[in-house]
Amino acid sequence: MGVQISPSILSADFARLADEVAVVADADWVHVDVMDNHFVPNLTLGLPVVEAILKTSPLPVDCHLMIEDPDRWAPAYAEAGAGSVTFHVEAAHAPIRLARALRSAGARAGMALKPATPVEPYVDLLPELDMLLLMTVEPGFGGQAFLDVVLPKVRRARQLVRDGEHRIWVQVDGGVDADTIGRCAEAGADVFVAGSAVYGADDAAGAVRVLRDTAETATRSSWWAS
Repeated sequence: MGVQISPSILSADFARLADEVAVVADADWVHVDVMDNHFVPNLTLGLPVVEAILKTSPLPVDCHLMIEDPDRWAPAYAEAGAGSVTFHVEAAHAPIRLARALRSAGARAGMALKPATPVEPYVDLLPELDMLLLMTVEPGFGGQAFLDVVLPKVRRARQLVRDGEHRIWVQVDGGVDADTIGRCAEAGADVFVAGSAVYGADDAAGAVRVLRDTAETATRSSWWAS
């Protein structure tokens, strides 16, 4: 698939979600952050709003569940029609069973790791996944500064994916903008979540194009894409 851009509506105008999604129709996904005020100290939206977005979105929906007990709640997002559903491994009780349930319901199965969570203990789970999300900020709030300390983990994740010959996307989320996306792409990411960098720009569609061009340029010269 190459570089994929997934604008996060966490930074959009919630009163105009249909319009805000439509304006980034040239992106690859619309990223929806579901937060429960338990797993993270913030409360955003839930399944009813995701269902409403699915009815109008010109893009497939990429759900990132920052919630407790995803084993119970995540499959409903896949059943509703989300194209990708990502749960946090720190919150999941049975991640393999959950990933299989998401795939069975028709969604791509993603697993997210907080910045301090290492990737190596989960190598054996990779065949069960379609995407690995590496948080480049602490989950819970948009607009945070990018954590460069996560870049070596992105590189290790890409190496593990290459070594295992798994067809897994490596996604980064948090502080991704025109200044940081190139470093993420060079390290091995190929799916990029951007909130403030898109919806905080005067031209959201133009911001998506800039992010894509920057990431594609960095990818072409990266160690892992050669």
